[in-house]
Amino acid sequence: MRVPEGAPALKGPFSQAAPKAITMPMIDGKLDDPCWAQAVWSDPFVDIEGAEKPKPLYATRVKMVWDDQGLYIAARLEEPHLQGTLKYHDSYIFHADNDFEVFIDPDGDCHDYGELELNALGTTWDLLLTKPYRNGGRALDSWEIKGLRVAIGVEGTLNNPTDTDTAWTVEIAIPWRSLGEIGGGVPRPGDRWRINFSRVEWQWDEAALKQGKYVKKANQPEANWVWSSQAEINMHLPDRWGSVVFVNAGDGMKPLPTDDTAMPRMWLGRFHQAWLTNPQTDANRFKSPIVLPGEWQVSQTASATSGGHRYSVVTLRHTDGRTLSIDHTGRIGAGKAP
Repeated sequence: MRVPEGAPALKGPFSQAAPKAITMPMIDGKLDDPCWAQAVWSDPFVDIEGAEKPKPLYATRVKMVWDDQGLYIAARLEEPHLQGTLKYHDSYIFHADNDFEVFIDPDGDCHDYGELELNALGTTWDLLLTKPYRNGGRALDSWEIKGLRVAIGVEGTLNNPTDTDTAWTVEIAIPWRSLGEIGGGVPRPGDRWRINFSRVEWQWDEAALKQGKYVKKANQPEANWVWSSQAEINMHLPDRWGSVVFVNAGDGMKPLPTDDTAMPRMWLGRFHQAWLTNPQTDANRFKSPIVLPGEWQVSQTASATSGGHRYSVVTLRHTDGRTLSIDHTGRIGAGKAP
C-alpha cells in the first residue's frame, strides 16, 4: 500500500509495500504472473517538482514484490507514441528516448546508490553514484547490476510514428547479490530501503509524426514524472526519496507503519544544501520549508576548517533516543544515543 508521510503539502515522501512473492515472476513484460496480484499499484506519478505542478499527460504506476533471490519491479506507462532508438548498453538513454528509471539506496546513507534507466527497446544503463552531484559525486558507468533481467511489453506498435499507441509495461528482476556495493543484501520482513522511480518524457512534433518521423518539439524540455516528488528537478537528492518496505506474502494490502524518519531526513538534506552555500548556517536557527516533527530536535552541531577543507556534522535526536545525522559529505547516518 502506498502511504503518504510527512507534511500534506509535500505529498510525500511515499512508502510502498513489497510483499514476498509466492512464486517468481517470469520477467516477460506481461505482468500476468500470480505474484503481481499480491501487490497494489502505486498512485500515479506526479511532476518531479510536486503535485502543484501540472498533472502528467500520461499515467505511470509501479508495484514491487521480492523473494530470497531478488527484488522485482513492475511498471505500466501510458504512452501514445511508443519509440526507442538506443540499442547499446550504458547509452545515455534519457538524452534521446523516453525512459523509465529506478533509484535505490538500500542502506539509506545517500552515498553509493544505484540508478537504472531503460527504454522501450529494453536497452539498459546501470550506474553507481558515489554520492550526490552536489557533493562532487561521480557516476560509475562501469558498475553492473549482475544478473539483471528486464522485459518490455507494448500495447501498440513500437517505432511507428503515424499511429496511436496505449502503453508500455516494464518488468525488472534485480538480484540481491548484485547490490552489495551499494549496501544491499537479502532483506528481512519489516526492512525499509530508500527508493524512487522516474520517467523522462519527450514531446514530439505533430507535423513530423504525420510524416513518419520522431522529432522533438522545439524549445520543449523533457518532462520528469516521478513516484515520490523531489520538489525540484533533481533526482540526485536521495534524502527526498520514498521507501520500499519488505513485508510477508500476505501483507501486501495492509497499512504500513509510519516512517517517522522521512521528514527529519529531508530537513537534514535541506540544511546541508544551505550549509554548502553558506558554511556559517546555524542548524539551531535554520529556517527550512520542511517542518521538523516535534519529537526530533537538533542535539549536536560541529564544524571546522582544516587545510582548506570544511567539515560539519549535525545530529538530530528523537525523544526515544534515536539519532539521525548528516556530515559535510552529505552522508546520513542513523543510530541510538547512549
